[in-house]
Amino acid sequence: MWDFSINRALGLMMRTLPFLLLRIAVYFGVAVAYVLMTGVGAGVGWGIGGFGDDGFRAGATFWGGVAGFTIVGAVMYFLREYILYVVKAGHIAVLVELLDGKPMPEGRSQIAHARKEVTQRFAQTSVLFAVDQLIKGVLRAVTGLVRGLMTVLPIPGARQLVSVIHAFLRIAVGFVDEVILAYAIRTRSTNAWESARTGLVLYGQNYKPMLKNAAWLALFVYGLSFVVFLIMLAPAGLAVYMIPGAWSAGGMIFALLFAWSVKVALLEPFAITCMMQVYFKTIEGQTPDPAWDAKLGNLSAKFRKLKEKAAVGGETPEPAGPIPVGGAIN
Repeated sequence: MWDFSINRALGLMMRTLPFLLLRIAVYFGVAVAYVLMTGVGAGVGWGIGGFGDDGFRAGATFWGGVAGFTIVGAVMYFLREYILYVVKAGHIAVLVELLDGKPMPEGRSQIAHARKEVTQRFAQTSVLFAVDQLIKGVLRAVTGLVRGLMTVLPIPGARQLVSVIHAFLRIAVGFVDEVILAYAIRTRSTNAWESARTGLVLYGQNYKPMLKNAAWLALFVYGLSFVVFLIMLAPAGLAVYMIPGAWSAGGMIFALLFAWSVKVALLEPFAITCMMQVYFKTIEGQTPDPAWDAKLGNLSAKFRKLKEKAAVGGETPEPAGPIPVGGAIN
């Protein structure tokens, strides 16, 4: 079935409680901000709508809600690099050390310690964000390669089946980009671009077990997210009821928002912790395969760009030889 330990992942997550609380505060705060600003916008629109008939008021209320929702979305767009740098990468840095059996400071100092580790690997938020975007592009290319291999199988209805599988793999691979970032942190690389390149080659040459486990985790995470969505329909409906003019489109959207906040605050770090277990255990003792390096270079322009950046991005990262066996990872 899968190659990760659910109990171990949950245990590691509990040892990073300060980061879990930070994630909850950030992502639930975002969801609440969406609800509040949508309500404020709808309220303003409802007030303006008082100068016209019922149809005008309904339209003004709706567009006021859309405006409030859009404002929060714009703010989140500009904060996305900061959240990746402080929240996601910081949490990964702590999990990497725990997976390797290293002692970690407890309490609030855990967050400060993680920030120091991330800063040493990625001096600026823009560098981390750019590396992450290139990693995602290469991973999408790998799933495209898998789709291409499957289309040649002599299976009736293979094309339709492969389209469904490809869409599913695109979702599943969303857990992998942060695992590649974890590799850069674990190897203590001084060249983030080169460590990402090496991590991607190691992923490519082990894509079968990685995609298998990512698929299982996608089922877990999105299945639980759907359950949360159903549970959140009731409080979301109450929030809509409190908005002037009963912004009818809001119930479904708010429920999706709250389900999203649970997913990114709690379910995604669980999935990433599981994938880190699989990845680090799988690549133990391996060296990057030049054939896969060449294959990714031919397959993805983003990988070629990553190699170009790596060539001028700093010192060559460790390890130069086989990945050291980490006895604490099991």
